[in-house]
Amino acid sequence: MDKIYVLKKVAKNIQKIRKEKGYTQESFAEKMNVSWSYVSKLESGTQNLSVGKIVEIANYLNADINDLLEI
Repeated sequence: MDKIYVLKKVAKNIQKIRKEKGYTQESFAEKMNVSWSYVSKLESGTQNLSVGKIVEIANYLNADINDLLEI
């Protein structure tokens, strides 16, 4: 399995869950106290993610981490 593939899948999962929770990229960025461009990079799969950041995102979304990591 390749790193870019995994990043893209996780990115799409973040985007899907964010939308299901009713957040725009801007409102989610505000909730996370990051820039809108950071959220955009997360959802495009161009922002590398640490395990800690994935846990943080799951907590902000009130989502199961397994849903974020589903490949």
